[in-house]
Amino acid sequence: MASGSDRNPIIIGGLPSQVPDFDPEETQEWLDSLDAAVDERGRERARYLMLRLIERAREKRVAVPEMRSTDYVNTIPTKAEPFFPGNEEIERKILNATRWNAAVMVSRAQRPGIGVGGHIATFASSASLYDVGFNHFFRGKEEGDGGDQIFFQGHASPGIYARAYLLDRLDGRQLDAFRQEKSKAPYGLSSYPHPRLMPDFWEFPTVSMGLGPLGAIFQARMNRYMEARGIADTSKSHVWAFLGDGEMDEPESLGQLTIAAREHLDNLTFVVNCNLQRLDGPVRGNGKVIQELESVFRGAGWNVIKLVWDRSWDPLLAQDRDGVLVNRMNTTPDGQYQTYATETGSYIRDHFFGDDHRLRAMVENMTDDQILHLGRGGHDHRKIYAAYKAAHEHKGQPTVILAKTVKGWTLGPNFEGRNATHQMKKLTVADLKGFRDRLHLPISDKELESGAPPYYHPGRDSEEIQYMHDRRKGLGGYVPTRVVRAKPLPLPADKTYASVKKGSGQQSIATTMAFVRLLKDLMRDKEIGKRFVLIAPDEYRTFGMDSFFPSAKIYNPLGQQYEAVDRDLLLAYKESPTGQMLHDGISEAGCTASLIAAGSAYATHGEPLIPVYVFYSMFGFQRTGDQFWQMADQLARGFVLGATA
Repeated sequence: MASGSDRNPIIIGGLPSQVPDFDPEETQEWLDSLDAAVDERGRERARYLMLRLIERAREKRVAVPEMRSTDYVNTIPTKAEPFFPGNEEIERKILNATRWNAAVMVSRAQRPGIGVGGHIATFASSASLYDVGFNHFFRGKEEGDGGDQIFFQGHASPGIYARAYLLDRLDGRQLDAFRQEKSKAPYGLSSYPHPRLMPDFWEFPTVSMGLGPLGAIFQARMNRYMEARGIADTSKSHVWAFLGDGEMDEPESLGQLTIAAREHLDNLTFVVNCNLQRLDGPVRGNGKVIQELESVFRGAGWNVIKLVWDRSWDPLLAQDRDGVLVNRMNTTPDGQYQTYATETGSYIRDHFFGDDHRLRAMVENMTDDQILHLGRGGHDHRKIYAAYKAAHEHKGQPTVILAKTVKGWTLGPNFEGRNATHQMKKLTVADLKGFRDRLHLPISDKELESGAPPYYHPGRDSEEIQYMHDRRKGLGGYVPTRVVRAKPLPLPADKTYASVKKGSGQQSIATTMAFVRLLKDLMRDKEIGKRFVLIAPDEYRTFGMDSFFPSAKIYNPLGQQYEAVDRDLLLAYKESPTGQMLHDGISEAGCTASLIAAGSAYATHGEPLIPVYVFYSMFGFQRTGDQFWQMADQLARGFVLGATA
């Protein structure tokens, strides 16, 4: 055995150190080849060759461990981008009108005596991400099913209202009543997605950070559960969750990623708007949040699509023979990228391209203005479409799209990329004029100087508005929309309750046990029995509910691929693809998310479920109070029991 410096090092996440080398001469030949590539062609070329070998190994089904992160470039190469089926010129006009109305709506609300809150910059950064979804992917409910379930980022609500205004789903009185539900009733618009306040519009309350991604995971899982049990055809439904990179700091945002991968929820897509900023400053000033999130999601078993650069970078990357540009992209921290977003083209030339002659040569024929407009991928419709299409078609894994954007994009130099932009709610006349010019909107200076800036509508018969209606018609109707189609369920006969009414006689039993006995009788009912959804955080045995294992079984889309250790017992642990019981492990947050998804199925899919969530009372509510508030806002229905008593 080799010793000291001759021993093979342990390679974390790579070659297993205990595997013996049966052909050391061949191994040495490969190592010598790599050494030669480094010596003769440089480290960048050797790195490229290694990555290509890993790629080919996977193509040949050689089990090579996943890399934690990839280069700071788009996952989908330009040559692999699909045909863009839309009219980009019209879509840009639609987006410009939406951007304007979203910002103006919040700005108009900051008038004397009102001064309500609101957020302009979040939607400004994510507008293109939503627009491509609305025009090409988000399915409505008019085909009779649940359509897609879309968890909109809470702070982006002004943009969703602005789009609804263009489609005549909302009018100017309602936009002027943003965040004034009482004083402007009945026209008030809730500040954030809020089904209780707007029960015909919003489906999912999301603004409490972290509850959107958590709810989306368990909504996707509930869709699969309902289909597996024959309750609803959810095969066409796709769950989209639009999230912020700062929101990913919340433990609820990342805490349940593995269940989505474990159950192969390829009906789920996260879109993380990586504008690199939170409320106070950079999300990762000295680091790279996209790279960090890529590592987290890859490690959890997700498919990761990075959308970093727009098409203006494609010619430069095509020239990058030595990998020097990619290396600069890899090593520049987010805090510096935010500085580039606020600086001039000459500054970017000097500081990003300037200290390497190969980089300077790439941009020597570009003007400072062209360099300034080298953009981020989250603002490029074609790149976004390619990412969404790849995510929608990917099988076997959930997908996360990490889209790089600029916070406050198009709002002007006082907003774009500034640390304070999240709290900024008012546009000055100068801001409005610059914003109008950038969006090429036919609004006069006089209109902007006369007081409250006007909303913009190109006209009901304009090609933009007709295009919007046509796209939504082709995708099954308008979103967001909340529709209740469920029919009342026939209730069980009185005899179902006979055993509980009879009591326990001389024997003293816990109320939990009495409830479980009643539940067993209710689940035998031919009409409503199959609609019960049992939920517990690894406590079924504690509550005496292991008696349900043999009959109701535990839901697992993969079934039970092992022989249970207690298989000879009457109450053996049994998993099934059609199981009725949800076992979310030691996770009250996951259980409550299942409760919410099941309890709102009457609206989401038009099929009522009856969730029964039993938890250990000392812990269950303490950990999830915010989610119970979310459940009420989502108008969910179900039973919650704090046991044992």
